[in-house]
Amino acid sequence: MFEIYDVAIIPLILGIVELFKKGGLPARYSPFVSVIFGLLFGIFYVADTMKEGIVVGLMLGLAASGLYSGTKNMVEKGEDK
Repeated sequence: MFEIYDVAIIPLILGIVELFKKGGLPARYSPFVSVIFGLLFGIFYVADTMKEGIVVGLMLGLAASGLYSGTKNMVEKGEDK
């Protein structure tokens, strides 16, 4: 199942989403792209079964999306000071 080193996929998803945004993807679609890539990694790289891959992929994609959102909010609040 999910190994601790597979958590390194989350920053990889963040990097992929950033590349898409630099290529013109509107920021409001970045959570969807995160979840899609999370599912792809979960199904094709991490998990042994399809159900497991979907669950792990959703966790990866949502974690990447939340990490991006949380970091963005912290940076924006820091600029307000």
